[in-house]
Amino acid sequence: MTTYVLRGVRPLGADPTDLLLRDGTIADVGPGLAADGAVLVDGTGLVALPGFVDLHTHLREPGREDAETVASGTRAAAAGGFTAVHAMANTEPVADTAGVVEQVWRLGREAAWVDVHPVGAVTVGLAGERLAELGAMADSAARVRVFSDDGHCVADAVLMRRALEYVKAFDGVIAQHAQEPRLTHGAQMHEGELSAVLGLAGWPAVAEEAIVARDVLLAQHVGSRLHVCHVSSAGSVEILRWAKARGVAVTAEVTPHHLLLTHDLVRGYDPRLKVNPPLRTADDVAALRGALADGTIDAVATDHAPHTSEDKDCEWQAAAMGMTGLETALSVVQEAMVETGLLDWAGVADRMSTRPARIGRLAEHGQPLLAGSPATLTLVDPAARWDVDPAVMATASRNTPFAGRRMHGRVVATFLRGRPTLLDGRLQDATAQGAGGAR
Repeated sequence: MTTYVLRGVRPLGADPTDLLLRDGTIADVGPGLAADGAVLVDGTGLVALPGFVDLHTHLREPGREDAETVASGTRAAAAGGFTAVHAMANTEPVADTAGVVEQVWRLGREAAWVDVHPVGAVTVGLAGERLAELGAMADSAARVRVFSDDGHCVADAVLMRRALEYVKAFDGVIAQHAQEPRLTHGAQMHEGELSAVLGLAGWPAVAEEAIVARDVLLAQHVGSRLHVCHVSSAGSVEILRWAKARGVAVTAEVTPHHLLLTHDLVRGYDPRLKVNPPLRTADDVAALRGALADGTIDAVATDHAPHTSEDKDCEWQAAAMGMTGLETALSVVQEAMVETGLLDWAGVADRMSTRPARIGRLAEHGQPLLAGSPATLTLVDPAARWDVDPAVMATASRNTPFAGRRMHGRVVATFLRGRPTLLDGRLQDATAQGAGGAR
C-alpha cells in the first residue's frame, strides 16, 4: 500500500501539521515529517476531518439501477468526502431479508469506494403490517444495526413498540420516518399560506411532530434506541430537546437542504425542490440550525435520493419526492453552519462523522486524527468556490436543487483506510486498488 504524507493540513481546523498515512493507519502526526518514499500531498490551507458517515443514503440497487447503482452512488459519496454510507431499505426487492441486505453489502465491497452498511426494513415490504426478519439481518454478514421503513412511517404504535423491543437484543436502532399518513394524504408542500396561494395540498408540521412525540415516549417506555430521520420542524426540535433532557435514548438527523432552503422557493414549481419531508419556513430552518449547533440534533444526513429524469422532469404534482445530496453536503454545511459561526470544524467532524458512526455502531469510522487511528479521513478546502454542474457529478441522477449555484468550500481528497478514493479533486480507481469494506 502506498504511503502518503499530508503536508501542512489543519486537523479539525487547528494549526497546520503533517499526517503520515501508512498501512491503513495514521502512523504519525507532527510538523516536518519525513516524506522519504512517500507520496507528498500539499495540504496548505486544507482542513483535515475524519471521513464523513452518512446515516441516510438511497443507492437504489437492486431494482432501480436506472436512477443509481451502488457503484455510482458510492462514487458520489467519495466525491463528497464520505467514507461510509448507510443504504436505505426501499429497494426492489425491499431489503427486508438477510439475503437482500447481504447482496447490498457485497455490492458495496465490490465497488470499494466507501463502506456500505445496509439498513434493514422494519416491516415486510415496508407495508407496516408485520415485522421483517430483524434478527436474521442482524446476524447476517452485513451485521445490520439500523432498521428503517424510510419513505414510509411505522404508523402502528404496537408494531413500533415491538420493533423497539426486538432490536434491544443486539443493540440495534429503529430509524423512524416521522409522518402520520392520515395527516399527509396527497400532501405536496409545507402547509401554510403559500400552499394555499399555489393551490398545492399542505403538509402540516404536526404530522411529523405527532409521530416524534409518540415514539420518544415509546422508546422511553421500552428503554430502546430511537433515531428520528430528516427532522424538519421547530416543533420536532422542542420534542427532541424535552426527550433528551429526560434521558431518552433518542438521536436525530437533519438534511443539508433543510438547513439552507425554505418553502418560499416552491413558488417556481421546480420539481427538484419537492422532497419528503417538505421544505419548511425560515423559522424552522433557524430552529434546525440551532438544534444542530447545540447537539439536540446529532447528525447531518444527506437523504441522497436520486431519481431519473422521467420521474423528476415533469409537473410538480407528478414528480417524485427527493433530491441528491452526497456531493454538495459539505458545502451546504459550511455555508449554513460554519460561516454563520454556529459550528467550528471540530463541530462539523462531530456531526458528520463521529456521532453518525456512533449511532450506526461503526467502530472504524469517526475516529480522531491521532497516531494509531485508521487513516480514514477527508481534506476540505474551505476557501474554494465552485458552481454545481449536474452533468459532471458522479451520481447517476441529476436531480440536485443546487444546479447552477455557487457553493462554499469543497472536498478535495478522501482516504479510506489509507487508500485515496478522491485526490486533488479527482476520483481514483477504487476497484483497481482492492475491495474495501471491513465488517
